[in-house]
Amino acid sequence: MVPAMIDNGSDSAPETAPESGMSRDTHFGFQTVPDSEKQGRVDAVFDRVARRYDLMNDLMSGGLHRIWKDAMIAWLSPPRTGAGWSVLDVAGGTGDIAFRIAEAAPASEVTVLDINPNMLDVGQARARKRGLADRLTFVEGNAEDTGLPDGAFDAYTIAFGIRNVTHIDAALEEAYRVLKPGGRFMCLEFSQVEMPLLDRIYDLYSFNAIPAMGRIVAGDAESYRYLVESIRRFPDRETFADMIRDAGFSRVQWRALSGGIAVLHSGWRT
Repeated sequence: MVPAMIDNGSDSAPETAPESGMSRDTHFGFQTVPDSEKQGRVDAVFDRVARRYDLMNDLMSGGLHRIWKDAMIAWLSPPRTGAGWSVLDVAGGTGDIAFRIAEAAPASEVTVLDINPNMLDVGQARARKRGLADRLTFVEGNAEDTGLPDGAFDAYTIAFGIRNVTHIDAALEEAYRVLKPGGRFMCLEFSQVEMPLLDRIYDLYSFNAIPAMGRIVAGDAESYRYLVESIRRFPDRETFADMIRDAGFSRVQWRALSGGIAVLHSGWRT
């Protein structure tokens, strides 16, 4: 089984921010919408799925998403000792990445930023249950304009969130801005399936089983249909790596996971 948000590649150009005063169309799944509408539509999706988000990820992936997130933290390699190491986890409202960092690096300072208050509510409740509430800071904010200071963080993480951003290039530039010189950018996102037979099975599963599962478990098929479609529209791994370089990052690398279903991207702020 594979999770809801999976990519077999992209036939669309990466999204870029329009010039000041200009508006243009973008995509919301397979629909074409004005870029001024996309964020509101994405917010509505996550309003609906927030309470069952992690349960649905487990059911649809058979736990694979947990292995990928563990791999992200292993490559990030946060320091176990030494106070003051700070990380910003973006689009991380439910806390999965932040909890792993806090547990791997007990002296770290972790800020969780998400544009959706319902996702943040879920994360804060989970943090209290884990006894981590006093070690994490939850902030409502936009990945394209966080409102946080320049050069404030040693690391920036984002897992399965950047494809939902309206202007991906703006989010990458913001990531570069908030990182300290020598800071690390890490992104976990879905990508194309590399195995010829698996890609067909995966398409059948994604477009048929996942929306049906969303309807049965979460009472919402359309939100999960959007999540599947959004992955198909996300840039392929090489294109996305080029976008990370264009934002100013150096030593850009990626690692494919589970036959390319998901990909880890890494870059360093100069």
